[in-house]
Amino acid sequence: MSSHHPQIRRRRRGLLVAVCLWLFAALPWPSKPAHADPLEGALEIESAFVNVVGGVYQLHVRTRYPANEETVAALRDGGALSYDVDVEVTRERRFWTDATIVTLRLERELSYHSVSERYVVRDPLVEGEQKSYATLEEALADLGSVDSWPILVASQLAEPGDYVVSVRASVRRGRLTDALRALMFWSDDWQRESEWYSWSLPR
Repeated sequence: MSSHHPQIRRRRRGLLVAVCLWLFAALPWPSKPAHADPLEGALEIESAFVNVVGGVYQLHVRTRYPANEETVAALRDGGALSYDVDVEVTRERRFWTDATIVTLRLERELSYHSVSERYVVRDPLVEGEQKSYATLEEALADLGSVDSWPILVASQLAEPGDYVVSVRASVRRGRLTDALRALMFWSDDWQRESEWYSWSLPR
């Protein structure tokens, strides 16, 4: 009878270990925090219209861009972000794909100047091409305003038909320091696009 005791004890130990492992696996371990989206927040075209001055069609756009701590940190670490506005003008055709009249992109850059502690906007539509602001919110408000951007002339609308203007805003990573380039190499988080904002072009 006593010769069976070691085998019984081994079975009991094995059962106890199995139960402990099961209980260990069932414990509610804290989950790994989700990676924060560096461009989290609203990105949308709030309004847009075109007016005609001397036969030149000028575009006006108001865009809401996201602002958060990740954006501030990347800029203060020496990186830059590009804020783009894409515009397309097409002519509708009933039995074929729409004809593309104009495709343009306005590229502007936001960076941080550590000596002056100001956010710098480089804008090709502005004389001097550079403005600076004390806060990120002020810089983004400026980037969100596009006025009197010439996109086409009346002679490009000679064909009869209905014309449509479509505008889209986007944010993407621009110039990077070596350290930031290494951190962001595998990341697609630093690029976002808004939905297209479209309307009929007045003639």
